[in-house]
Amino acid sequence: QVQLVESGGGLVQPGGSLRLSCAASRSIFSTYAMDWYRQAPGKPREWVATITTGGRTNYADSVKGRFTISTDNAKNTLYLRMNSLKPEDTAVYSCNAHTSILGVAYDYWGQGTQVTVSS
Repeated sequence: QVQLVESGGGLVQPGGSLRLSCAASRSIFSTYAMDWYRQAPGKPREWVATITTGGRTNYADSVKGRFTISTDNAKNTLYLRMNSLKPEDTAVYSCNAHTSILGVAYDYWGQGTQVTVSS
């Protein structure tokens, strides 16, 4: 079992920055790939970024060049650094951990943190 707890959301002006955190209950980054997703009101959940167990990263086109996903193994924490924020980035951001071990899929979600970009 893995617990994930996000933090760092809030209200920020357009062009501003935020760093989201996702604290895992134990060391998982060598076994689980990690993702950030977001969901805006009235819209489906949208994938934002991935970091693999090998440290490779991938981003949605809508955030490429503005957002950076990273991990701190010593702190068991996943981050999402968000720069040049736009009103359309407003959403609830959630982290996800997923892996497959001996054919069994494991998938865990945090509770989400609200990001609002508005002047």
